[in-house]
Amino acid sequence: MKTSHLPDQIPDAPETRSEREPKTVLLLNANAAGGRAAGYRRQIEEHTAKLPRRPMLFVSREAQTAIRLVDALPAGSRVIVFGGDGTVNQLLPSLLAGSHTLGLVAVGSGNDTARAFGVDRMKWHVALDHALESAPEKIDLGELTYTNARGFTQTKLFVSSFCTGFDAATVQQAQSLPSWLGGMPRYTLATLIMLSELNSFDLHISVDGKAIHAGPVLLASALNSATYGGGMQIAPSALIDDGALDLMIAERMGLMRVLSLLPRMLLGRHLGDPGVIHQCFGELHIKAQQPVPMAADGEYLGEAIEASLRIKPAQLLVLRAQSSQG
Repeated sequence: MKTSHLPDQIPDAPETRSEREPKTVLLLNANAAGGRAAGYRRQIEEHTAKLPRRPMLFVSREAQTAIRLVDALPAGSRVIVFGGDGTVNQLLPSLLAGSHTLGLVAVGSGNDTARAFGVDRMKWHVALDHALESAPEKIDLGELTYTNARGFTQTKLFVSSFCTGFDAATVQQAQSLPSWLGGMPRYTLATLIMLSELNSFDLHISVDGKAIHAGPVLLASALNSATYGGGMQIAPSALIDDGALDLMIAERMGLMRVLSLLPRMLLGRHLGDPGVIHQCFGELHIKAQQPVPMAADGEYLGEAIEASLRIKPAQLLVLRAQSSQG
């Protein structure tokens, strides 16, 4: 791990009272956006040098290093992340454990979390100044508990989205594409590649204890924000602070039907279309007849045979601009 203001190792020496007071730190994921985010380091250093109180800047290429850094911060610190959806997702447990406040500067590939925060279109220095000065608000998180194909159960938090089926397989495909291709173009190309297979998945889905679907689907997604896949308006009415998740199901359909649906999904005009189910929920259970691909916040999780999701209202303190959702 590299840092602009501190040595590589976080000291284990006894701490003074001031050292345990909340801090403001900037955390740059040098691997974000296919490694292009590393180029921001010098600009960030120059910008923060002009501030009355200069925050500490850490540059990391490994998730575990960043996690250890956040774990070592005094409770209630302000953590401003230069990165994307995956960076934030990996830090969620540590942010919650430390009661930290999350700020975000969008330098990732998908940036759906930044879009939900209303900072995705800000220039990086504007987003940074906003994160340094604004007051925190609480947002909801989704919690996923899933059993993989080998029978092991894991739990994962997410800010923006969970998906299973075709769109999760598309996430896996997108991660294999060239790093210079980002955002919606990356997801759209991956979608077009996956259309050559167009698999369906036999799922039993229950919402808040009531069975709502049994049979083949193209995809089933749970959204805490309006978009996924770098801006696709999959759940245009979803909000990150409404105490609910939005379920989107696309039933099994042929290639021509999918091709006609995709442009409408990009613009959020698919609600009410034949074969599309939309429902808000607090708890969701999915059971698959065969292992099905799953992903959360744009990160592929592998295949699973069972998953349960629930909303965790008002969990995380974040620094939002005027929300672009809804």
